[in-house]
Amino acid sequence: MSTGQGEFIVEGGHRLSGEITPQGAKNEALQILCAVLLTEEKVTIHNIPNIIDVMKLIDILADFGVRVEKLGEGSYEFEAKDINIDHLHSEDYSQKASRLRGSIMVLGPLLARFGQGKIPKPGGDKIGRRRLDTHFLGFKKLGAKFEYTEDGYFKIDATDLHGTYILLDEPSVTGTANVIMGAVMAKGKTTLYNAACEPYIQQLCKMLNRMGANISGYGSNLITIEGVERLGGTTHTMLPDMIEIGSFIGLAAMTQSEITIKNCRIDELGQIPTVFKRLGIQMEFRGDDIYIPSQESYQLDRFIDGSILTVADGPWPLFTPDLLSIVLVTAIQAKGTVLVHQKMFESRLFFVDKLIDMGAQIILNDPHRATVIGMNRQSNLKGIKMSSPDIRAGVALLIAALSAEGTSVISNIDQIDRGYQDIEGRLKALGAKIERR
Repeated sequence: MSTGQGEFIVEGGHRLSGEITPQGAKNEALQILCAVLLTEEKVTIHNIPNIIDVMKLIDILADFGVRVEKLGEGSYEFEAKDINIDHLHSEDYSQKASRLRGSIMVLGPLLARFGQGKIPKPGGDKIGRRRLDTHFLGFKKLGAKFEYTEDGYFKIDATDLHGTYILLDEPSVTGTANVIMGAVMAKGKTTLYNAACEPYIQQLCKMLNRMGANISGYGSNLITIEGVERLGGTTHTMLPDMIEIGSFIGLAAMTQSEITIKNCRIDELGQIPTVFKRLGIQMEFRGDDIYIPSQESYQLDRFIDGSILTVADGPWPLFTPDLLSIVLVTAIQAKGTVLVHQKMFESRLFFVDKLIDMGAQIILNDPHRATVIGMNRQSNLKGIKMSSPDIRAGVALLIAALSAEGTSVISNIDQIDRGYQDIEGRLKALGAKIERR
């Protein structure tokens, strides 16, 4: 695993070619890994991405006493038999959990199995407010009592969890996952409305059902959970990361490269291929692989009445917010104009100023919307020095740098390492000129 220190030196303007395989899905990993706490039995998980956030979470699980054994590349066996619940009150747990936003996901399983939980206010990306209310309102409905202590902790007592009707205040993926794990061994039936529908939630529910849970309705926004006495072990294989797949589609278009993205689970990608096709990018589905030919030019679609295309994000099955920065960058060299509307987070578009410095024709209308006037390769972006503000913007800037004339320097790359496994090694294999220093 990369350490995240240093910067990327990127020499742009080279066409890439070859095959690339997406890593396991980061956003699935964080909840799937926490689910191992729900049983004493062995749980084997395949296709775990070797990225900073995921390894930090595995480290937190090990601190609780989970036995962790690496079986091979991306495959681990977990056994949460002898759990030290008092570790919740240690300084070590406090420090590690506060540095990882995904640590919030240990709460549901700990409440379900041990009746208690405690967590410092978590960290994570600076992409605007990301409230944790959904998690706590859900736990409260299940009968948990919680307090926010003066020293900055959420402390929860869940000795008497019982099934109930819960209308979530927003269809949060992590909130839905956490409440499902909290409810899975509660007494009686829980009905979860306005639940997230993401493939990650569906994966979690399928895994829990194999462990002996009784969950139905996942994939829709109305999920029913019949509480069970206990859960057993299972084997689970994670989906490929849809954000990486979208990033590679954008990369291929921007750098005029011929790339095959392997093992994509196309059936789970929702609107992602459709949106990139609307940007004018050609792609062929070959079995479960996506083949993208080298394109000199790609033309942005318009709406049927001739008006300018808008790409906006929303909860699944709408377009994922994590790929809007990639759409924005990809549109820079397209023919036509597109409005990118980031509805769900209020500061994810602020990296646009760096793209403008590189020569992109973009108007940042407000914190949520940017208009991209495609240059159709009439002029190239220029390499500059820049810093990565968050995981997704970091990769968007990397794509811009790979397509630009000259050399770019991207600092703060630990943000990229948090979400992408050995990104420079995999891009070098396609012919990219990129070095870490």
